[in-house]
Amino acid sequence: MRLSAPPVHATADQVAGSFLGLALGDALGAPVEAHPPEEAARYVRTTLRAGQLPTRGPEGHRFGQVTDDTQLCRELLLSIAAGGRWNPEDFARRLLNLVASGSLVGPGPATLAAARQLALGVPWHEAGLPAPYAGNGAAMRAGPLGVLYGHRPRILARIVEDQARITHQDPRSTAAALLIAGGAAIAARRGPIDVAAFVEELGEWVEPLDPGTARAVRRLEPLARQPVPEATASFRALRLEPPQPGLSWRGISSHATSSACWSLYAFLRHPDEPWEALCTAIEAGGDTDTLAAMTGAISGARAGVAGFTERYSLHLRDGGGWGREDLVMLARCTFAAIHAGP
Repeated sequence: MRLSAPPVHATADQVAGSFLGLALGDALGAPVEAHPPEEAARYVRTTLRAGQLPTRGPEGHRFGQVTDDTQLCRELLLSIAAGGRWNPEDFARRLLNLVASGSLVGPGPATLAAARQLALGVPWHEAGLPAPYAGNGAAMRAGPLGVLYGHRPRILARIVEDQARITHQDPRSTAAALLIAGGAAIAARRGPIDVAAFVEELGEWVEPLDPGTARAVRRLEPLARQPVPEATASFRALRLEPPQPGLSWRGISSHATSSACWSLYAFLRHPDEPWEALCTAIEAGGDTDTLAAMTGAISGARAGVAGFTERYSLHLRDGGGWGREDLVMLARCTFAAIHAGP
């Protein structure tokens, strides 16, 4: 991996902001997941930008309930915090336990398939769903890793690849996960965002994993200047999504490359306006909870906890627990664990 800038140590607040942004994007996008673009845009216009609380959450829950995006990221951070280091075997066990408990909200096919394999005793590095399945499940949970390990990019790349392989073996899924983690790492640096330099650096990071993903992210630079209606047309012209028989997504699907690139577009369109970035991610429709979760993780890495209004984030929860302050505390504890002295 070539480095375009010197390593930068992020702060505990930026790690917390990344995780909080992920969870908030997840909860805000969930009410219109799999809805077409026109319905998602209407929801953004009449509810979110109007300052209204959504009336529902995922799977019949009230607004604020998070989905598997946040739940799996939480288990990832809990694993690192408990051991003070990355341990793929431990995260795999936590993933299996979460699936077995029946508490995972909206799990994707790769997570369920990996859990079945792990339950049969398949090693963590062989459990992931093989190519050509290239979903975004590994990317949706990866953003805070970029803030935690962005000062050590080669270690970051290894950890991102390890955690991806537990559920996804296709290199496009791994590359998408590194796009989101790398995007968060770069966003956490001080100073203005140079879009051309941002996408070029990400292209360098993911080139060894999947050249196609590297080409895709480098083509985002002109889109960042376009509003959503124009950008969606330009995005379709890029043809980032392969044919997916049996799927009928309208908007941005759960395909790893296209969803990660749209989330990056949403951030780059509004790099210093986290709320607008989240709304932009959701407006396109499709896999809106994950699109906004990935965008939120990058925006939060830049803005910190203060970037997200309590009006919405105070409603976050998973069942009867894991509210806003719990999420922030976990992120801070994880930061402290990996920066603790010997």
